[in-house]
Amino acid sequence: MSDTDAIARMQAVFSAQKAAFEAERHRPVPERKADLKKLEAMVKARADDFAAAIDADFGRRSKAETAVAEAGFVIATAKHARKHLDRWAASKRKPVPPTMAPGKAYVRREPKGVAGIVSPWNYAMQLALAPLAAALAAGCRAMIKPSEFTPRTAELLQEVLAGLYAEDHVAVIPGGPDLAQAFCAQPFDHLFYTGSTPVGRLVAQAAAANLTPVTLELGGKSPAVIASDFSLDEAAKTIAWGKYFNAGQTCVAPDYALVPRGGQRKFAEAVMREANAMWPDVADNGDYTAIVSEKHHARLSAMVEEARQAGADVLQADFDPEKAGNTRIFPPTVVVDPPLDSALMREEIFGPVLPVLGHDGMEDAARFVNERDRPLALYVYAKSKPIARRFLARTMSGGAAVNVPMLHLSVEDLPFGGVGASGQGAYHGEAGFLTFTHERSVFEAPVWHPSRLVFPPYGRMFEFFKKLQAG
Repeated sequence: MSDTDAIARMQAVFSAQKAAFEAERHRPVPERKADLKKLEAMVKARADDFAAAIDADFGRRSKAETAVAEAGFVIATAKHARKHLDRWAASKRKPVPPTMAPGKAYVRREPKGVAGIVSPWNYAMQLALAPLAAALAAGCRAMIKPSEFTPRTAELLQEVLAGLYAEDHVAVIPGGPDLAQAFCAQPFDHLFYTGSTPVGRLVAQAAAANLTPVTLELGGKSPAVIASDFSLDEAAKTIAWGKYFNAGQTCVAPDYALVPRGGQRKFAEAVMREANAMWPDVADNGDYTAIVSEKHHARLSAMVEEARQAGADVLQADFDPEKAGNTRIFPPTVVVDPPLDSALMREEIFGPVLPVLGHDGMEDAARFVNERDRPLALYVYAKSKPIARRFLARTMSGGAAVNVPMLHLSVEDLPFGGVGASGQGAYHGEAGFLTFTHERSVFEAPVWHPSRLVFPPYGRMFEFFKKLQAG
């Protein structure tokens, strides 16, 4: 289908979903639960099909990582929403001040309407279906624009969701950049985008024309900071896992490490030992994921070579490119002390390359982090909880974890999102439900309400009311 035809279909689906929402503005909670249960059952039934599609799109994708980070994640998200939906969707009573009594105040939690979801390629299943679960829980209709970098997964998403929901309820709209631009320009009731910060700015601009509220799940350079009381060898175990999981193609992967000055080389060697132990012989190791495209692979190669030419020390895991058979395998890499003006330190890496730099104490590390854009995640390693908590208090990030990377995003009741250049808005758990929900304030007064006593012309009752209001 050409982009022109895809845009025409997208606009027709959007109109159908708007009409369907007008016909049923408040989808009953039991039906929302049924929508989520269908999603959960589908993911369980088609998990192997999704694993095969994602593997084909990447050229090699770890089946274990797909099982945990894609299928397992979506199942947990849908199940959690079903379990808590009655409480989330219920109206919330609010106290009424004496000056407004008698009366009843409450907040109605209502679906916003038609949601647009733009999903990326790095977790092509999870990052399409987890926001969808939140939208379904809220009672919204939803349209998904998947990434063109993972066409087989996009095709499978379209097939399975068409089998679960009517097109005026949930629809997948595949296509390229022109379609994506037109998609973001639609007057959605909420637009949810996951991807890079530069594209996120364009999405925000497109949404602004319609005053469409947006959630931007972006990226950024998430640091891992190691305090002097924490073993470099112990930190290397989890940082290596977090960095090289999905070959570093994870928005919350540690993007660089700050270690006590003088320990850079020791830490780099420890990370390499752990990487070689977790993913031996990455050339033909099915547990190690390929880079999604030649373009992305070439970008990573250029970043590492730039740092090498500038004199940085580069360590790489054991790798035989001829044995790989896939030209997009990029081995686990550590770069010691790259120049701060190099691409490795200016841009989000989004690959299996870990820069390592030194710091002169936690105050110095905090200053280094704070001089840069707010990261999506921040990881601090310290045996002393007060040291870790002081560091968190002196910095800002979308989310954070202590002594381990990435696991904060798997706690359903923790809101997940960025701040500043790493994004705006949040989802997961109730935060995801609220993202697609309008909280409508209501005050109910009896037929006769005392407020009439202070209507103009203002007199003694008005003066009494002023005194009462002032306390």
